[in-house]
Amino acid sequence: MLYTVNDVAKLSGTTIKTLYHYQKIGLLMPAIITENGYRYYGENELKRLQQILFYRELDFSLDDIKAALDHKPDRLRCLCEQQAMLQARKLRLKRILLTLEETIRHERKRENMSTTNMFDGLNEEEWKQAFAQQNEHLQAEYDYQLDTENLDAATMNEKAAEATAFMTFMAEALINNKSVDDVTVVSAIENHLAFLQKDHPIDAKAFAEQSRFFLSDEFHRAMLEEQQTGLSYYICIAAENYASK
Repeated sequence: MLYTVNDVAKLSGTTIKTLYHYQKIGLLMPAIITENGYRYYGENELKRLQQILFYRELDFSLDDIKAALDHKPDRLRCLCEQQAMLQARKLRLKRILLTLEETIRHERKRENMSTTNMFDGLNEEEWKQAFAQQNEHLQAEYDYQLDTENLDAATMNEKAAEATAFMTFMAEALINNKSVDDVTVVSAIENHLAFLQKDHPIDAKAFAEQSRFFLSDEFHRAMLEEQQTGLSYYICIAAENYASK
């Protein structure tokens, strides 16, 4: 049985334009092209399109899909590999959805979520994506980029959880009009520095300089101000006060 371009588009949920593009790049060729230019697809082409769409769900580029299909003629083996990859993604997305649902529940109750669970489900690739905008800004403004090639997701989740806990405390301290000399604020900075020093040496002066940079830089200031108005100023003043002692 043969199918027209319109038939295939309706069956697969894709577009005629996409099918023409797949033909243009040699990814999916029609079984027959008549003299008047009509294109017809057979069962084999539908099977190949199905596998293409599976790969698209896995965020494969079209070049990578073509290479994978051209080098893996065993359809069953290819399908099993796709199934394994999609199952892994399903499990990760399930974890992320559970984290999201838990976050929403806490937000509705106006409760703080446990920071140990806040980033459950994020992997290395997602961390690279999270840093992408920041790196773009740093490159444009300061000709500098963060190293995201050797990220460890578990370590990054731990750092993010600690940073979130620190920022949340400082935001609440600001809301409650706590002095930067308040013993709890000083203790929070001490604990934060102790955590940071596990990874690389940073003293009170360097932390104050970093806080001043976050205040002066529009991108980083906006990140803090989105959490709480005045937070970038409060942390900077608290850090400089701590360093002066």
